[in-house]
Amino acid sequence: MADSAFKKIQIQRDDTTFDAYVVGKDDAPGIVVIQEWWGVDFEIKNHAVKISKLDTGFKALIPDLYRGKVGLDTAEAQHLMDGLDWQGAVKDIRASVNWLKANGSKKVGVTGMCMGGALAIASSVLVPEVDAVVGFYGTPSSELADPGQAKAPVQAHFGELDNFVGFSDVTAAKSLEEKLKASGVAHEVHIYEGNGHAFLNRSPEGVSRRKSMGLSDEDEAAVELAWSRFTSWMKRYLA
Repeated sequence: MADSAFKKIQIQRDDTTFDAYVVGKDDAPGIVVIQEWWGVDFEIKNHAVKISKLDTGFKALIPDLYRGKVGLDTAEAQHLMDGLDWQGAVKDIRASVNWLKANGSKKVGVTGMCMGGALAIASSVLVPEVDAVVGFYGTPSSELADPGQAKAPVQAHFGELDNFVGFSDVTAAKSLEEKLKASGVAHEVHIYEGNGHAFLNRSPEGVSRRKSMGLSDEDEAAVELAWSRFTSWMKRYLA
């Protein structure tokens, strides 16, 4: 388990304090890594460790949006996501970005998967300090944020077979692309043929959890391609 790689910190905003987990070189560009609906679990920590080692290195920070809770099955995860204060989560992300900027990172990006992908894209609209965004298989509700108002460059990734309708299916991806065009920011929307939701989750535990949800696609080439696109996007805007 990647836990030992992380430094646990506390970040304060308004009248709340939350835990966050930091990994990577101190003066590297920062990337806030937003959890899936499960919470801060093994897979989002795997992703943060991977991100910290990409290219010449990034400083990755995972804010604990659920304040310590983790969903162990889809019902629990759904319950936690349904109970999330999305506006509050955006404030947590903003505080995380500003923490990185105050602690050695000159530029800071935001990324996330699933629920975190939706929040990452929302942050391009709602968090003025963000320098670049990469979102994986998630789009924000229109109540939360209109990507047509995005102010930071956005790269987004979706699986062609994703069936979370209106959230991360192909229709949601195309609609996001139209809105990003209207925003005028630099953007890319990539759709991966033959891939389902959460296709980046490749740890043994992540693969078995996807299988239990009926997601059996395994496409290492798509995973490699997505990470290489992620790296070049973050490098371009955070270097």
